Parts: sequence; C-alpha cells; structure tokens
Amino acid sequence: MEAKEKTDHLLALKVMRLTRPTLSSPVIVTSDPSDLPANLLNNHLKSNVAAVTGLETIAAGQFLLLPQSFGNIYLGETFSSYICVHNSSALSSSFADLQTNSLRIPLCGNQADLTARDLDPGQTLDEVIHHEVKEVGTHILVCEVTYSPLTLTSNRLSFRKFFKFQVLKPLDVKTKLYTAESDEVYLEAQVQNITLGPISLEKVALESSHLFTVNALNELPSEDAAESVFGPVNVVPQGACRQFLYCLCPQPQLIGDQRLLSGATNIGKLDIVWRSNLGERGRLQTSQLQRIVPDYKDIRLSIQELPNLVTIEKQFEFRCKVVNTSDRLMDLVLGLEPCNGLAWCSVSGKQMGKLEPGNSLQLSLSVVPLNSGLQAISGIRLKDISLKRTYDYDDLAQVFVTQLPESIQC
Repeated sequence: MEAKEKTDHLLALKVMRLTRPTLSSPVIVTSDPSDLPANLLNNHLKSNVAAVTGLETIAAGQFLLLPQSFGNIYLGETFSSYICVHNSSALSSSFADLQTNSLRIPLCGNQADLTARDLDPGQTLDEVIHHEVKEVGTHILVCEVTYSPLTLTSNRLSFRKFFKFQVLKPLDVKTKLYTAESDEVYLEAQVQNITLGPISLEKVALESSHLFTVNALNELPSEDAAESVFGPVNVVPQGACRQFLYCLCPQPQLIGDQRLLSGATNIGKLDIVWRSNLGERGRLQTSQLQRIVPDYKDIRLSIQELPNLVTIEKQFEFRCKVVNTSDRLMDLVLGLEPCNGLAWCSVSGKQMGKLEPGNSLQLSLSVVPLNSGLQAISGIRLKDISLKRTYDYDDLAQVFVTQLPESIQC
C-alpha cells in the first residue's frame, strides 16, 4: 500500500504496509559449461549473497517473494505500517488513525496537540505503527499531516490520505456442549482454517470460568511430558479442521447443590494462537461460551452405580440419586412398572419420606434380567403425594445382558 502526494503541498506523504515475504516456487535455470551460455547462469546464482557454496540452486532468495500487493489481513493479526513524511521547508506535525466500522483508533502522534514540530529542509519524519486487528470488516487508515509553511506562519495547511482494506475471518470455530449425569460438561471445539494458505496452530486452550476447572483431553500420556495428539507441530492445511475436547468439572462448592449448578451457564472462552506464512502470529478469542442447563423438572433422578455387564436370570443391584430441584417440600412414593426384558425385585409403592428443596437421597433397586442383549432400565415412577403429581423415568440407563456364566466372562 503506497500513496504519494500529487498536489502542490510542500510535504510528500508515503504509507506502506509492512509484511513478510511469501514462499514461492521459482524455476531455477542452470547451464552446462559446454552449452552456449557456458557458466554465465551458474555464476549469476553464485553471486547471490544468500547462496551457500555448492547449494546455489536452493538459496533463500530464490524461494522468497516480496509482496506485490497489499495482501490479506486476518482478524487477530497485527497490522503494521510505515508512514513517511518528507519535508522541504515546513513546521509540521503528523498523526495517523485507524478507522473501523465502530471506532477510531489513534496510532501515532497526538491529535489534540497542535504544536508544530520543526523539520529542516529535506528532513524526513517517519514512524512505524502497529495495531492488533480485533474487528472483521472494512478498515480505513486515515493519515493526516498538518503543517505551517515558513513564509506563512500564521496559516496552517493540512491534507489527508485514506487507505481502505478488508479484515477477513481466519478461523471458523464450532462448539458442541454435553452435560453428563455426573454434572461434568464436555466441550468439543472444531477449528477450521479458512485462510488462503496453511497455518500452524500454536495454542488452542479453554479458559474456563471460575465455576469450573478444565481438563484438556487432547494429549497423549507420556512419562516425560504430555504430547499433543496432533504432534509437536499442528499444521492445518487450507480448509482442513482440527477437533479438540475438554472436560469441565464443577467447583467443589457447586457439587451437590442443584440450584447453584443450574445457574452455572458460563463455560469460558477459547484462546487460539496460530502462525501463518513465515511465522506471522495471530490470536483469536471467542466470546463467552454458554451452556444450556438440562431441564430436570422438579425432581432429578440419576444413576450413581450400575454394572456394565450382567448375567441373564441373575439378580443385580444399581444405585440412584434423587434430588429435589424445586423450591417446595416433597413427600415421595416410589412406583415400579413392568419393564421389557427386566423384572423388578424391589418393592413398589414404598414411602421414601419427605425431601427438602435442594436435598437428595440415595435409592437402591434390584433387577433380574430376563432377556439377553442390551436392555434399557425403564418404568421408574416418583409420585409427590402433596400435589398428587407423578414423574416418569424411562430409558434411564442401559445394561448389557450376557448368557455366558460369570466365571468365563471377559
């Protein structure tokens, strides 16, 4: 990006974006000494200051291409620009602003300070500005120079230059949340590279809220140090995706208090750091992630202990937890209805007693499996005597029933 002052102002303004070169695939031309060019082409390659003796065809200068255009700027990257004001005879002051859709950011100088700076004839005022881009869309770099000619010290002259560029979205982040029966929250984050080239994901971390502690499930167990499942360098080609998994455990003061857990909707935010091109760094943070708390109605019934594998026609027990999630006192009665493939051995119609709001109780039930295969535990009914309201729980859990004797089960 470059602009030159074409009016009759005494100052010349140049603005150029500072960016790193890109990798290219040039055609290296060499010649044999017996050919017509002889060693002319080979000597030209050897004259390159970046060439290594014996490896002239792979010199750094052969594979680096200087920017030919403004290039792309992505959200989270740092915009760098070089501003140069050349003065033949003037008292001047200069500043630059970066204007976006919603705000105006001063980048250099002091816009409120109108005191001129002395510049000798032929002197140059230059400055390098940096700004981390935090918005997607159209940006305008506004460069304004204000000066007073020596012959007209009472009059101040000024001119502006505008440079418009687009800030693009580098990554597409999609998240999925799942709340387990144990109140742990699992977050799956899918990060897709939507830039025009490959990038290296340097960091993808979940900064959890104060209500949870996070455990990243993206590392392989190792004796020395944890290793990422994607290897030491996570290179993501253009259009490719990487998936990350995190487990969030509620803080100890929230465990057991269903009403506090229902209000814990803030999960945290993802912090992503990547590098592109020749190591250019970018950083992106998502907004606060919100989870939808499961609707447990007035009573929550969850499985605490259940065997994964049982033997047909052999009684087994499992344990449940009943939590009063309402704001009123409940007087509960247990009801058990017939369940396909399973026969209840516990007493139906049992009085469970009164349960205060926010309190819980343990419930042990016995079942005999009648059919083999995967069987669903259903038919549990909890009735509140005070309001004569019944809560049904079907497909609460599943257990696999085998016909093999327990002694030879694997």
